[in-house]
Amino acid sequence: MPFHLTKRACQFIVFCILPLGLMLFTHGCGVKSNMMTSLSRSILNNNDLAMVESGAPAYLIMVDSLIDQDPDSPDMLSSGAQLYTAYSDVFVTDRERKRKLADKAMNYALKSVCFAQRNACDLKQKPFEQFSTVVNAMETDDLPYLFTLGNAWGSWIMAHKDDFNALADIARIEAIMNRIIELDETYKDGAAYLYLGTLATFLPPALGGKPEQGKHFFEKAVSISGGKNLMAKVVYAKLYAKMMFDRPLFDQLLNEVIKTDPNIDGYTLVNTCAQQQARKLLDEADDYF
Repeated sequence: MPFHLTKRACQFIVFCILPLGLMLFTHGCGVKSNMMTSLSRSILNNNDLAMVESGAPAYLIMVDSLIDQDPDSPDMLSSGAQLYTAYSDVFVTDRERKRKLADKAMNYALKSVCFAQRNACDLKQKPFEQFSTVVNAMETDDLPYLFTLGNAWGSWIMAHKDDFNALADIARIEAIMNRIIELDETYKDGAAYLYLGTLATFLPPALGGKPEQGKHFFEKAVSISGGKNLMAKVVYAKLYAKMMFDRPLFDQLLNEVIKTDPNIDGYTLVNTCAQQQARKLLDEADDYF
């Protein structure tokens, strides 16, 4: 996640990704998988954000317990990384606590991709050229772990944004998301495009930003999701339309979000949040445009 984004903008991205972390639980097996799948669906289809926030810590403790029972499972490690990433970015404001949770998520993600693909161990320490070679050699079966790593890495950068060495890792996230698109651009309803759109628009054109490229990425994300993920439009409005002072597009996207029924299977939680954010952005629009 880009280091120039505001905390609120980062939360937009995380809420886009939140369902993806929960859905990764479906990669388990047996009774454990059935339980996690059912619980995940209940959370995804819940429209009470406060309830989810209050219940999330207990959920995370349960995840830690399951990982402790099966520490070499790339699927459980991947699930844990996604959930810790989402919880930390959305609900945690204390800087030290955020770093602690981001470190844990990153550790889970790195272990996950290592257990899934042995030549991907120690990715964080590899020089960029070697890192790129490993990432570009990954195949479709590696997508869950590769996406988990990119997501957790973005959160980790934000938690350590005062560290220049951490900020230098942004190019690695871009490389990961580009590889995901090469393998399957529809993976997780085009979530990789949201990351690339954000990377292209976190700076204005005068400072090296690529807003038109970002617009293309956002439109791809919206199109691939079939409009189900309302947060994609919120991010598009916040990071592109607002930066470009495109009030008609800004209003159009956010009004579409507000008018859409948020109760879409698998997206109710994220869509409820999207509508909340859309109303706030519209209320504040006259102060900006």
